[in-house]
Amino acid sequence: MIIAALQLSTLPMSKAKLDYYLALCKKRGVSLVLLGEYNLNSFFKELESMSKMMIKEQSKHKIAVLKELAKEYDLNIVAPIVIFKKDKIYKAIGRFTPKSTHFHNQQYLINYKHWNEEKFFDNEVEKDYTPMMFNIEGFKVAALNGFELHFDTVWLEILKKKVDLVLLPTVSTFSSKQRWAELIKVRAFLNGVYILRANRIGEYQDKDISWKFYGESFLALPNGELHYMLGHKEEILLANIDKSIPRNAKRDWGFLAQIKKREDL
Repeated sequence: MIIAALQLSTLPMSKAKLDYYLALCKKRGVSLVLLGEYNLNSFFKELESMSKMMIKEQSKHKIAVLKELAKEYDLNIVAPIVIFKKDKIYKAIGRFTPKSTHFHNQQYLINYKHWNEEKFFDNEVEKDYTPMMFNIEGFKVAALNGFELHFDTVWLEILKKKVDLVLLPTVSTFSSKQRWAELIKVRAFLNGVYILRANRIGEYQDKDISWKFYGESFLALPNGELHYMLGHKEEILLANIDKSIPRNAKRDWGFLAQIKKREDL
């Protein structure tokens, strides 16, 4: 299966740029496309100063565009998006297919003093949480929002459900490049999965601090190696993946078998 990651900043309201890249994906035989965090909406720090009505209109327009383009180009598109239910605002991940649209609310949200999504959004805390999962062309796929990479409980579900490919949209910034790369490599190896990371680019100026989103989107292989790493500018990553590779990795290393042996005690 051919997959793609779009490395972008926040997209304009015009659909021209997204249309260009998705048409290219269709031409190259891509089945599944991933966008990064805050590509459809403005970056979080900008959302904090926007009215809910403005954010709602931004999301409504982008959702309509993705529904249209998924159908036009016969693509599965996965992208983080801000959604509304009545007067509440949620950070979610959306899956847009030619026939349907599904949203899955993020469970773990950043809650630091300088970046507090947990306070801003209305996402509920769930006791038992399973990431968005679906099947496509024989692959079992899971989709996480970037911050969820850090939590073992999420990955235990991915291992138990025998996922082949994890989609990881991120909005990584500052001096975090090495840390993110190493963590993703370890997660790919320990869970025997491909991890497709789409990281945002661009810059946000906050008083005297410049938030630079550095890109470097890549595909991590089930053996922990990184392939197809992009640079720091607007680009597209295309990769052809084989479902036998993650399944052989799970069999050869046997980590899930060790867990199941102890669960049966």
